[in-house]
Amino acid sequence: MNEETGRFTVGVFQDLAWAERGVDALKNKGLAVESLSILGKSSPELSAFIERQLGAPQALDVKDLGATVARGPLVAALQGGDQGLGQLGISGTMRRVGFQAHDGRIFDTLTARGGVLVAIHSEPRAADALAVLHSYGGGNAAIGAWSGRV
Repeated sequence: MNEETGRFTVGVFQDLAWAERGVDALKNKGLAVESLSILGKSSPELSAFIERQLGAPQALDVKDLGATVARGPLVAALQGGDQGLGQLGISGTMRRVGFQAHDGRIFDTLTARGGVLVAIHSEPRAADALAVLHSYGGGNAAIGAWSGRV
């Protein structure tokens, strides 16, 4: 997993209502819509939200989560390579975007509980994105910066 996909800022909102407020705030802060990713357990409400915000969602079967819907650059980064979300899940693929395995397990657990994962692919604006995620309830929000070196 040495491929460079760029860095993401990631947080998990406790539910769709919080995610809607957070995504609106990210857009109001001037972060490009193309840089946003949304992922969560499949539901008609989440699919409609993703459609409104980013376009048609992609249906995925994610290990340990089951049926999910998602859209954005994070999905492509996590699906890359021989094994993607279906085989390794969120916890097994987050290293590709700069997070340690334990971060991936936290994001996986929060999403499994009904949370909505939101990611921003915008390294120059990572601090802005992180501030918004924290301000609007993005749980365990962090910037992926770990590159496997101590």
